Amino acid sequence: MSADARRFAPAVARNKTAITEVLARHLPASGLILEVASGSGEHALHFAAHFPALRFQPTDPDAAALASIAAWREEAPLANLLPPLMLDVMADAWPVQKADALLCINMIHIAPWEATAALMRGAARILPPDVMLFLYGPFKQDGAHTAPSNAEFDASLRAQDARWGVRDLEAVARIASAAGFAAPVVEVMPANNLSVIFHRLP
Repeated sequence: MSADARRFAPAVARNKTAITEVLARHLPASGLILEVASGSGEHALHFAAHFPALRFQPTDPDAAALASIAAWREEAPLANLLPPLMLDVMADAWPVQKADALLCINMIHIAPWEATAALMRGAARILPPDVMLFLYGPFKQDGAHTAPSNAEFDASLRAQDARWGVRDLEAVARIASAAGFAAPVVEVMPANNLSVIFHRLP
C-alpha cells in the first residue's frame, strides 16, 4: 500500500487531543473498540497509540477512505490497530458482531437522517448492556444552534446535500432511546462541538 493513499483531515489535528481526554474517562480497560465512519483513519491511529490495551477496528463505506486507513496503518504499524473493514451503516448486517464500545465522529451531520437511526439500530445489535456509544460533532440544542459558526456550517452542509445538516441533540436522543439506549451524557468540546455518550440499557 502506497503512503500516497493517506488522507489528511484538518479537523483531526484540532480535535484529537480533546476527544482522547474524554475517551480516557469512558473507554473500558480492555476490549474491541469499533469506529464507524473512520474517514481518513487518523483518529483510529491516534486512539490506538494512546490506548494500547484496547483493540481498534476502523471501518468506512468508502473505498478511498479504506485505502487511507490502510496506508496510515502501514506507515505507523500498531499491533492494536486492526485492518479496516467496509461497513455501511445502513446495512442490516455489519462485519463486526460484538464490540466493547462504538465511536462515531463527525458522521451524522454529513449523512442522511436515516443513517442516524441505522447507526442506533446497528449499535443496539452489537453492544452489550452498559456499553458506550460515543458521538462527536456539532449539534443543535433545544432546536437552536449553539453558535453562529454552527448555523453557517449547517447552511453550507445543506447547500451541498439537502439531506445533510447539523442534528438536533434531542431528536438524536429520542432515536437512541427507541433503540434501547439511556439518556446521553453530554460534554462540551472546543469549537462548538459536543461529545455525546449513550450507554446500552440492560
